[in-house]
Amino acid sequence: MSKNIVILSGSPRKNGNSKKLVAKFKEGAESAGNTVTVFRTAHMKIGGCIGCEYCLKNEGKCSLKDDMTEILDALHKADAVVWASPIYYFSFTAQLKSAIDRMYPLINDSAKRTALLLTCAEETSDTAAGALAIYDRIVKYYEWDNAGIVIATGVEFMNDIDGRDELEQV
Repeated sequence: MSKNIVILSGSPRKNGNSKKLVAKFKEGAESAGNTVTVFRTAHMKIGGCIGCEYCLKNEGKCSLKDDMTEILDALHKADAVVWASPIYYFSFTAQLKSAIDRMYPLINDSAKRTALLLTCAEETSDTAAGALAIYDRIVKYYEWDNAGIVIATGVEFMNDIDGRDELEQV
């Protein structure tokens, strides 16, 4: 059965390692018959959540009118959500984190599957602990099904991910 998958990519690099992970994931998901929509949050206008709870009283719509409106519409219809980000200062990029903070209206949506794709310059995944903790907590909060986590370590420079096993894992 075909699934509707939304990918939120937080990489500001246009051709970075995270983008390559996203492209490979998208290719595999589409070849399996799924519909995949990618939002590059680093190149969108997404303001921070203001905690007004308008979304809870208005069918998941946000009071802020920016590019997150399109993302929320897609997320409400999605069967699965994938987050992709390089690790910046021990967590997601700020651009992805803004989108994550604005996902609060999804609390009333039905269960979804989710996955996480990360890249980091460090040789171990320890530097991703902050992002992993946030992801784990949100998955539990929303009661989503974690479909998997792929972390490509030691990919500091452009094209470092080329030929890596993580491209096949996604």
